[in-house]
Amino acid sequence: MDQSRIRNLCIIAHIDHGKSTLTDRLLEFTGTVAKREMVEQVMDQMDLEREKGITIKAKAVRMLYRAHDGVEYELNLIDTPGHVDFTYEVSRALAACEGAILVVDATQGIEAQTLANLYLALEHNLTIIPVLNKIDLASARPDEVSDEMAKLLNAPNEQIIRASAKEGTGTEQILEAIVTQIPPPAANTALPLRALIFDSKYDAYKGVVAYVRVVDGELPRNQKLKLMSSGLEIDALEVGVFRPKMVAGESLSAGEVGYVATGLKSVRDIQVGDTITHAASAGAPAVEPLPGFRPAKPMVFAGFYPVETNDYPLLRDALDKLKLNDASLTYDPETSAALGFGFRCGFLGLLHLEIVQERLEREYDLNLIATAPSVEYHVLKTSGDLITVDNPAEMPDGAEIAEIEEPWMRIQVFTPKEYIGAVMDLVVARRGAFDKMEYLDEARVMLSYVMPLSELIVDFYDQLKSRTRGYASLDYTFADYRVSDLVRLNILVNEEAVDALSMIVHKDYAYARGAALCKKLKEVIPQQLFPVPIQAAIGGHIIARETIRAIRKDVLAKCYGGDITRKRKLLEKQKAGKKRMKRFGNVEIPQDAFMAVLKLGDEE
Repeated sequence: MDQSRIRNLCIIAHIDHGKSTLTDRLLEFTGTVAKREMVEQVMDQMDLEREKGITIKAKAVRMLYRAHDGVEYELNLIDTPGHVDFTYEVSRALAACEGAILVVDATQGIEAQTLANLYLALEHNLTIIPVLNKIDLASARPDEVSDEMAKLLNAPNEQIIRASAKEGTGTEQILEAIVTQIPPPAANTALPLRALIFDSKYDAYKGVVAYVRVVDGELPRNQKLKLMSSGLEIDALEVGVFRPKMVAGESLSAGEVGYVATGLKSVRDIQVGDTITHAASAGAPAVEPLPGFRPAKPMVFAGFYPVETNDYPLLRDALDKLKLNDASLTYDPETSAALGFGFRCGFLGLLHLEIVQERLEREYDLNLIATAPSVEYHVLKTSGDLITVDNPAEMPDGAEIAEIEEPWMRIQVFTPKEYIGAVMDLVVARRGAFDKMEYLDEARVMLSYVMPLSELIVDFYDQLKSRTRGYASLDYTFADYRVSDLVRLNILVNEEAVDALSMIVHKDYAYARGAALCKKLKEVIPQQLFPVPIQAAIGGHIIARETIRAIRKDVLAKCYGGDITRKRKLLEKQKAGKKRMKRFGNVEIPQDAFMAVLKLGDEE
């Protein structure tokens, strides 16, 4: 198709503002998906995506639309994830577009990720089409939210399209705005090939399939290609477009969006943000890669252990299969004295962790114990060595440590003004440092802070939602590493250290965390026939203790009178038995104990 009739766009929105439903209406209106094949959220193919109402994996689709001027246009829509964990993937998808539809819920107004994704889009110089969605709801505030959007975008109110994705209102207006306002791609077919990879997936028959936007040149099939970051040579076994199923073609030209089947066996070889060009043997390769590439880096780490030890090989196979479709997931085998064999996994964030755990349990029928999430620390030893530690159990002894650096995040909280005090209390209690406060309008405010990632991942979001009755929204980005006074808190159950329960905490918070965790564990670990001490310790120093009382059998029940010495003899015998049992007894630690670490924020 002629380049002047191509439009590349994406939809950006906060979670649950109707992005996937609007995509459904556009596909329906343009006839891309037949009425009989239409299902709700046609682009969200994973069960988890439909249940949670979020987009986890980016997708693309090509639509053909005949505008009011009688010209047929090719619209390439890239559906991006909305969650903050996937910000890098969103940024690459934005780099593949010239325009973005900004969807705002008429009942909720502008929220944290709306703004974060809008700023990302403006950084990429995209044309913004503002859409006010869900105007059909009884609780909608169209005029109020429309004024908010107009002020934010510095645009007249008339430019904001009022729509209801559920009922199909405003769909044609949005399509007309796409073809009239979004510019065609400024691409050059004569230049050497450069194609941006904005996502990839594994296909059992075609190997790794890269989702690409051709920026310059032409990408024909059956040609040798090269990945510019690694220098790896690949074959273009098949090229084609999404409608929304994959439809093979002969080539993709400059400005178009489509896919390349490479035959590769691992998604790790194809990295999001990388540039594809011709191999030296197939033509003149490009000299400069496209800007913005960076390898995916996990931020949150947790241990996954099978409840049944025999399931370890099944867990390894399941992780291998998941990894085929998720390059940002990392895992290494590890052993725990309490939990046996398992894997230390790295994730982009807490949502990513939750999704991976749910997929392992559902799709591969595994019963897992997940340890409390932790982050990656930089530890400078007294010997001068600098090591990275993501597992609290591997933290060196206190005497060997010169200093510890931890990751800090820049966070933005959007909240109604009446909850400012509650939000400030929460962030300060989590070692947050105030940066600035801005009023968005007379009722809503944006609070900016920097705070440690380790404090953010333990129950922070749940606490924020409950303290603001669900009205606050949160966005965060990595700031830097900072030196902190941190210690390893060990938990001993029946005088045995449980490595999977150890955590790295700030020295000033160690006693409160240790006491709260001991108290919580006392509630969840079942009673034994002998007393079980639960202790929190820093090095050899015990800082908190709780004792689970023994279940007491009434050994005197069968005594119907007689001398006191007979009763004493029975009690002494019971006491000796309990003492021996305590020495050899084993305490089973339930999954609830590991979940208790996540709920510590409630106790303090």
